[in-house]
Amino acid sequence: MTISTPIKPWRPTKRDYSFQIAIVIGSVIAAYLLVTNTGFEGRLPLVIFFGIFSVSALAILAGIRRGKESAKDAIMAGVAYAGVFALLLPVVSILWTVISRGTAAIYGGFFTTDMAQDPFSSPLDEGGIAHALIGTLWLIVIALIISVPLGILTALYLTEIKGPGSALIRFLVQAMSGIPSIVAGLFIYSALISGSGRGFSGFMGALALSILMIPTVARTAEEVLLLVPPDLREAGLALGATQWKTVALVVIPAAKSGLVTAVILGVARIAGETAPLLFTTGGADDTNLNPFDGNMGTIPFYIWKALIDGSPEAASRAWAGIFILMVAVLALFALARFFSRTKKVK
Repeated sequence: MTISTPIKPWRPTKRDYSFQIAIVIGSVIAAYLLVTNTGFEGRLPLVIFFGIFSVSALAILAGIRRGKESAKDAIMAGVAYAGVFALLLPVVSILWTVISRGTAAIYGGFFTTDMAQDPFSSPLDEGGIAHALIGTLWLIVIALIISVPLGILTALYLTEIKGPGSALIRFLVQAMSGIPSIVAGLFIYSALISGSGRGFSGFMGALALSILMIPTVARTAEEVLLLVPPDLREAGLALGATQWKTVALVVIPAAKSGLVTAVILGVARIAGETAPLLFTTGGADDTNLNPFDGNMGTIPFYIWKALIDGSPEAASRAWAGIFILMVAVLALFALARFFSRTKKVK
């Protein structure tokens, strides 16, 4: 004699799923007919009417089958699903738009040529984004060299040393994380470029980006270091190690993956900044391998210049730059998630 596993009363049955699928299909058809036969236009009314019809029908079905309380539960579940859908709809729409429009201008030589000899209105099989990729890479590398040591040392001071002025430093770091990006560019321009005879360069742009990156690295690194158990510090000191050896050999290795995440998030913070680069790099359409001399192109500047050109070909190039920038930022956030994941103990 076999004993069947009892069905949990709160779990939907196959019959429930069949009814729900039928209601969803019927709601789509009803919303489409209503929109096409009335004065409504666009996708938004279709989505709104679909949500109203589907939630109402599911609530009525639940009320008929299980009573008033089940109908209320169905309404709240429908509202929750609608909220998730409303959240994902613009994200999916943005991704679809960027991918569909951004890949139109990408061809074989897009990543190996620059715009020195070709205007943005030229055919899409001429010119490329090589100069902007090189410039962006240079700016990120220089910003990393400047920001990572300062940010991590600041976090170590706030969490390990806790010396005089810790509260003020923490307040200033938090305040810096909220300043508009254009302020960083104007500061570098007024302090180091205007009236000094130095001129625009990639290094000046990297300095402006460092101002934006340091608070992100410092705040994230501080939170990561606070997660290190105090017992590890006490064990290192109990074994006779000095504080700096305990920090260098115990605390930092324990927080290594989190610190890497802080650096990646800092890079993602500055990768798409445009405003500070308008006042510091000067922009360029040709390839410049020297970040300390001459104007330098970047991906954000490439996008901005293509958009103000106004031609359809330039607009396609701008979308291609946006696509590349989006892929880079998504990859950085994926790396941050990878390094910050919790490892399962076997």
